[in-house]
Amino acid sequence: MSQDLPFYIPVGNEVALFELAWKHRLPLLLKGPTGCGKTRFVAHMAARLARPLYTVSCHDDLTAADLTGRYLLKGGDTVWSDGPLTSAVRSGGICYLDEVVEARKDVTVVLHPLTDDRRILPLDRTGEVLRAPDDFMLVVSYNPGYQNILKQLKPSTRQRFVAIEFDFPPPELERGIVATESGLPEARVQPLILLAGRLRALKGHDLEEGVSTRLLVYCATLIAAGVDLREAVQATMIEPLSDDPEVKMGLEEVVRAVFG
Repeated sequence: MSQDLPFYIPVGNEVALFELAWKHRLPLLLKGPTGCGKTRFVAHMAARLARPLYTVSCHDDLTAADLTGRYLLKGGDTVWSDGPLTSAVRSGGICYLDEVVEARKDVTVVLHPLTDDRRILPLDRTGEVLRAPDDFMLVVSYNPGYQNILKQLKPSTRQRFVAIEFDFPPPELERGIVATESGLPEARVQPLILLAGRLRALKGHDLEEGVSTRLLVYCATLIAAGVDLREAVQATMIEPLSDDPEVKMGLEEVVRAVFG
């Protein structure tokens, strides 16, 4: 595999499914917990397919105009500026909307014509109707475990996408990922993997979210840089998970049970 590809270890058949979806001009939905590798996977696939990648981190204030574009004043002139979605359509790139349910409702309305057989992007402000080239792809993601009833994709939107469910990698794969990303030997990563498994078991009880693979990499990176193990765990696997003193005490008990 090319050294230029962002590092990613497949867990299942997600690489083949992504390639088939791109080849057959199908939009793709990635579902899974925060920090499990969805964004890295999309970056890996964009590089693998040699397509430009336009990534948008969705939020409450994101509007359709933020995606499609708007007129801006430049040097006294009014000039149209493409948004990331429009740029991706024009260039035949991949547009990735991370946590799409966080965006305002008018965003999904803009996406609908791109997710059926029309594959068009109407730009009302310029009067253009852009037809997506064959190599354009729309990818969206969200974390179904974290969304409440007010922030869910409507079935009419969700059923426009091919969907792949992500989860944290199996322990043996996650150990290799964390070791590669951090430079910490696998033997020293192993206890962190064990701890992460114990903490993830608390999700839905004391925690809204379990320890992500991303946080494991952060923890191992600090340890590899010489930070004391307990300090690294406190900074990456306890403090980011909760502000509640009682919950943090419970997490610290789990740490003591694993490390003694």
